Amino acid sequence: MSSRTGILLLVSGPSGSGKTTLCQRLADEKEVVYATSCTTRPPREGEQHGHDYYFLSREEFDSRVAAGEFLEHAEVHGNCYGTLKSEVSDRLSAGTDVVIDIDVQGADLIRLCEDADIQKALVTLFVMPHDEAELRSRLTGRGTDSEDVIALRMENALGEIKERGKYDYCLLSTTREEDYNQFKSLITAERLRISRISN
Repeated sequence: MSSRTGILLLVSGPSGSGKTTLCQRLADEKEVVYATSCTTRPPREGEQHGHDYYFLSREEFDSRVAAGEFLEHAEVHGNCYGTLKSEVSDRLSAGTDVVIDIDVQGADLIRLCEDADIQKALVTLFVMPHDEAELRSRLTGRGTDSEDVIALRMENALGEIKERGKYDYCLLSTTREEDYNQFKSLITAERLRISRISN
């Protein structure tokens, strides 16, 4: 009988692209495990520790960095974010697929990881709206941000989109259902790779 090693799917994209919704749905359907990231930012309303993020103090975050516990970590907009090795490595070796919703900075760091098992498992996907007008529509659709905040998010999003050439795949977002079908098809295809199957 053959067994399969797990996939580490990194999903990036600008705010409003729908990447988090895609990752969460795939995890909710038990297709993958959604690696929970750590952050030093305060929880937003409704967010739960251990589900949405591990909410850490700056001191605890820095201590874990010093102990080498992170697969990647970065500071974004004054807050620290990172993925614990414990959220990923054991699951991959057991044949479990792991998905990480990650910014372009964090994806760059994981690409540089020298762990051969991480590199073998790695698949990267960039999710983005079809055009700038759609991106702006999604960012303003929440109705909670000022024009200054939206302008900053647009600037950041356009900067992130320039990084899409570093990714294995790019999903041009249309509807939630179509995006999810394509997302799930990618996982299905990657599971069939000969390189992931061991005798």
